[in-house]
Amino acid sequence: MASSRLPLARGRRVSLAASLLLALSIAPLAAAAPAGSATAADAALPGGNVGADSGHVAAWLAAERASSPAVTAAAAFTLTLSPFKSGFTKPVFLTSARDGSGRLFVVEQGGKIKVIAADGTVLSQPLIDLSARVSKGSEQGLLGLAFHPSFRTNGKFYVDYTNLAGDTIINEYRLSPPSSNHVTLAGRRVLRIDQPYANHNGGDIAFGPDGMLYVATGDGGSGGDPGNRAQSLTSLLGKILRINVNGHTSTRGYLIPSSNPYVGRTGRDEIWSRGLRNPWRFSIDSATGTLWIGDVGQNRYEEIDRSAKGVYKVGGRARNYGWRVLEGRHCYRPSTRCATVGKTMPLVEYGHDVAGTSDDNCSVTGGYVYRGNAFPALKGQYLFGDFCSGRIWTVSAGAASPARATLRLNTSLNISSFGISGSNELYLLSLGGAIYRVGAS
Repeated sequence: MASSRLPLARGRRVSLAASLLLALSIAPLAAAAPAGSATAADAALPGGNVGADSGHVAAWLAAERASSPAVTAAAAFTLTLSPFKSGFTKPVFLTSARDGSGRLFVVEQGGKIKVIAADGTVLSQPLIDLSARVSKGSEQGLLGLAFHPSFRTNGKFYVDYTNLAGDTIINEYRLSPPSSNHVTLAGRRVLRIDQPYANHNGGDIAFGPDGMLYVATGDGGSGGDPGNRAQSLTSLLGKILRINVNGHTSTRGYLIPSSNPYVGRTGRDEIWSRGLRNPWRFSIDSATGTLWIGDVGQNRYEEIDRSAKGVYKVGGRARNYGWRVLEGRHCYRPSTRCATVGKTMPLVEYGHDVAGTSDDNCSVTGGYVYRGNAFPALKGQYLFGDFCSGRIWTVSAGAASPARATLRLNTSLNISSFGISGSNELYLLSLGGAIYRVGAS
């Protein structure tokens, strides 16, 4: 039924019961699939059907291979998932306030943020309950959460949700004192974005090492981006936005960083990156400032985008990731001879169809580069998964582009998100209500 679908799954119905299975159903795979085997990892190979799409794309791939060293063998380890907590209602995100309290915060799509205390107790009273304010469509709801870099002293945090009209809202709330576990103060409106359709809302938000708030927005929905909003510099949709929430004007609930790429030029001042379809989950590597984006595809391909930082502390400035001209590395509109000049191709793509199985992929869930200390074998690996198939892959953070991801686990979970603790340990969330610790052996 529709209610069992992740906020970003398109046109596929996935059994909610599947996501309730625990670690007994999780089958570890070999560190790397044999060459020529028909697995989802093979879909990440750059060859695919590129030749049928466009000589322009094939030429780009040839140039990439010529300028990049050979991809090294995949790191040898077994990815593990250990049950952590269960009983949540459609959990879609987990994060830490990084305030030394050891707390974790779990976002439920229906509008609540649950608190897991340092001793592992799930508190009965939520941090905040926005259930009466959020829309309940399959791709709508409470979608994102970010704590201010100075939360330890100012108690501020930010949420991204779709309101009852279906529009994107970013609000600021404050805990007083920051060590408390329930909001009692009224919030402040930071940003509202009109949404033309109910789907493709993005919803992820995160602070960068520069103290700016980064906001992921989908292309506005329907199918195929009919308004070409992802490419348009006059629309905030289909973008990564960058705003300063440490001030506001009489007309805006935020300030514009002067280093944003379109300040003083044609284009919305808030835009940092463009050309995205539905960047459901993105992350900023805490060690390098590299921007990682899991962008949900249309009908054939899912993609992982990677942009290293340059002069600025976070990567992705003025990047165009290609949608709707490209889906992954392939022409979408036009379907042939599409222009790739000025586009940033994905580091990894994988296909929906998986030969020899009915368990197809359909919707990428971006994750994180592991920077924790508990599992040395996992260090420097970027993890991501697919909501429909439950597959989990890794790719080295420093892999040459285009890269082949390594299929690590084949699960029956509906992977709604990955999460990160204050000590940089990773978690996996299943829409069915369970949360797992991610490890390696």
